[in-house]
Amino acid sequence: MTVDAIKETRPLKPATRIGFGWDSHEFQHGVPLKIGGLTLEHSKGLGGHSDGDVLLHAITDALLGAIGAPDIGTLFPPTDLQWKGADSVVFLREAQKRVREAGYALSNVDSSLILLAPKIGPQAATIRAHVAGLLGIPLDCVGLKAKTPEGIGTDNAAIANVVVLLEKRPAGGKPTAKAKNK
Repeated sequence: MTVDAIKETRPLKPATRIGFGWDSHEFQHGVPLKIGGLTLEHSKGLGGHSDGDVLLHAITDALLGAIGAPDIGTLFPPTDLQWKGADSVVFLREAQKRVREAGYALSNVDSSLILLAPKIGPQAATIRAHVAGLLGIPLDCVGLKAKTPEGIGTDNAAIANVVVLLEKRPAGGKPTAKAKNK
């Protein structure tokens, strides 16, 4: 089969797309700790040009990557003072808008947070629920795992890894049961 024949048989846009996001920030004194759009009690927060929310940054990059869009640092450069201290929900909303404009909807997100402290387990359900609300997807479509950085030398940082699954939307709507079964 020739390349042209393959191009003719392939749909213009794939029915599903996968995106991967990764972010890390170092802990610093004097700033609040933001994870998943929530402020958590801790003696240190995450440094960064914006609010340092590693989870929302990684979700944002995963969404943008799934549609082949520029990454968070390109769209919201740390050299631009308007993003100094910005709420990371602003970045997430832009990524969501771009996903919709590309003709996709978010099906699910799975994430891993890697940090020594604070312990995420006792707060995981609250973070998951908040992230599900921000993303507009059911709670059972948001995965959140917390790990400690044993042996990798990142005790003074928080790291987030995120994968997302997008599905093609019918014009003007969310994925249908029919589209999900294709």
